Amino acid sequence: MITTTGRRRTAAVLLALAALLLPTAAPAAAAGPAPAAHVRALPEPSPAEQARAELAELTVAEPHSMAGYSRAKFPHWVKQYGECDTREVVLARDGEGVLQDEACRASTGTWLSPYDGRVLTAAAQVDIDHIVPLANAWRSGADEWTTATRRAFANDLEHSQLIAVSAASNRSKADKSPDQWSPPDPAYWCTYSRAWIDVKHLYGLTVTAPEAARLSEMLDTCATS
Repeated sequence: MITTTGRRRTAAVLLALAALLLPTAAPAAAAGPAPAAHVRALPEPSPAEQARAELAELTVAEPHSMAGYSRAKFPHWVKQYGECDTREVVLARDGEGVLQDEACRASTGTWLSPYDGRVLTAAAQVDIDHIVPLANAWRSGADEWTTATRRAFANDLEHSQLIAVSAASNRSKADKSPDQWSPPDPAYWCTYSRAWIDVKHLYGLTVTAPEAARLSEMLDTCATS
């Protein structure tokens, strides 16, 4: 179970994230390649042992109803700066040799999809995956969030929630939890499970019993990965 202190910490984090992503009246910066300050490495999830502790703190519960769910309730790919939206920021962050046009669209680059090891040479081949899918988040507690919090969750660049992967692997995953789908490349199970747990712990989302069991098994690969 998540402690009272944990709930307070989670609530504070969610409020901060929502505030960062609320629209502002500031004029848009000029479009073009991302300034150095906006180019970041993929956020590293908690180490395996910390992830195990976080997993133990998650509430195990049956999934909520999908009644009322819509992706539109998670406004995503919002503008981060200038003409650069969340998708373009992740494409630039996760790719090699990425060049952007005047509208901040990736015009060239190479991406290695960590889910399946595919090398992608065009942005159209790349999907930006929510590690914890939006529909899964809805079933895990996001149905009770405000739109501002769902917006923050769907565009979270500060934590291990967004990653560039092959369109094929992303669509195979859909909104499945780890007990229903795991990355085809087992070498990525350690990172994937740590990231999934980190995000659910940060946002105070629940897990099902099969999901928790599978995450524990995937964490076991961290010793040899």
